[in-house]
Amino acid sequence: MFAEILDAINGFLWSVPILFLILGTGLCITLLCFFPQVRFFRRALRQFLHNLFSHEESGNGTSPFRALCTALAATVGTGNIAGVAGAIAIGGPGAVFWMWVSALIGMATKYAESTLSVRFHQRNRAGEWIGGPMYMIQNGLPSRLHFLAVIYAALGVIAAFGVGNATQINAVICSLEESAAAYGYAQHPYTGYVVGGILAVVVVILVSGGAGKIGEITELLIPVVSAGYILLCIIAIGKHIDRVPGVFAQILHGAFAPQAVTGGMIGSAFLTLRIGVSRGTFTNEAGMGTAAMAHGSAGVAHPVDQGLMGIMEVFLDTIVICSMTALVILTSGVEIPYGTVAGAELTAKALSASFGSWVTAFLCACLCLFALGTILGWGLYAGRCAEFLFGKIHWRFFALCQGFCVILGVILNTGVVWTLSELMNGLMAIPNLIALLFLMPELIRLTSQYRSSKCRL
Repeated sequence: MFAEILDAINGFLWSVPILFLILGTGLCITLLCFFPQVRFFRRALRQFLHNLFSHEESGNGTSPFRALCTALAATVGTGNIAGVAGAIAIGGPGAVFWMWVSALIGMATKYAESTLSVRFHQRNRAGEWIGGPMYMIQNGLPSRLHFLAVIYAALGVIAAFGVGNATQINAVICSLEESAAAYGYAQHPYTGYVVGGILAVVVVILVSGGAGKIGEITELLIPVVSAGYILLCIIAIGKHIDRVPGVFAQILHGAFAPQAVTGGMIGSAFLTLRIGVSRGTFTNEAGMGTAAMAHGSAGVAHPVDQGLMGIMEVFLDTIVICSMTALVILTSGVEIPYGTVAGAELTAKALSASFGSWVTAFLCACLCLFALGTILGWGLYAGRCAEFLFGKIHWRFFALCQGFCVILGVILNTGVVWTLSELMNGLMAIPNLIALLFLMPELIRLTSQYRSSKCRL
């Protein structure tokens, strides 16, 4: 009964209201700022590669690269492995197309969020730069709208224990069970609790270190794990390279006629669109404003400098990593259970078709590390939201809460967890997108100023 009620609320929220707001706001930013995700992409890529290999420190806050890695830690997670598999199973191959569309628009949205977060950030009691939608609203919008900042911060604290925690450990447990089955081991009823307990202890220790420690860990963790997973996917796709053209045809055809691609199992093109956009938003969080809390800590010469890292964040998360997962699944030849809930186990089967059962252990390790990074990133977000609400936070208290929710994620049903996550995504997006629309003139001004003074493309 509870699951059915959640599905009904989530289905309504993601049917018209949120889709319209997310895509509409992203299109407005794209058009009014003259396609920043396209015009600035070359410079963003060049700046990203420079930061990747130089690791320059900022004397005026967090370095741009560390802020990006913290944001990526929260976005590059189980959604890129389990979420993509679920999108294909529920929405068909065409859901991938709509993930790409949402990512292209989301690159502009994330550019705006990151730029405006730096524009309106402020120092906290410890002298650190802090930013995010709540500070954009408080420092940039009329006082009559400041209540939106409180709503956003409250939702952010709640979401941190669902989107950024329960979904992660839930996907890890599913992957562990699939890995154990691949090696012929029977599933033990307490395996999930043991793994959850170990991960909970690790999370409590790391989150207790505060924002600085989280940034240091994610700066080391995310590039290495992402590179390993991407390399594995490239090899798997290369083994079935002859199937790639047919897969792209399935994706394009399935976006508008899913019943023809899925054998009638998925008959609604709107369902395919909704699943693609909602899962795409879950993976890259464009429109939610969460990553703005990480980007807002950066010390840069101009706000748009960090906006470029926002563009790269969505590109790496969805266009690169999510696409890799989708192509691995669709080129593998494994049977896809269309119309049913699926997760990391589908990705594991697809990779096993190319490498054998050993790869499930590697995928499980990647999932665990991605999940850890996401939990740490969302731990930072919860802390920043609580800091806005209460003025001062105790990182150890939040660390204990995060650890408790890791254990809770072991118990919850997979379908319920993902539905709750999508629902929280939608609710958080509303005040953030309202703020972006109100601050559009300032964003246009900053973009024009940056283009004329620094960017000669």
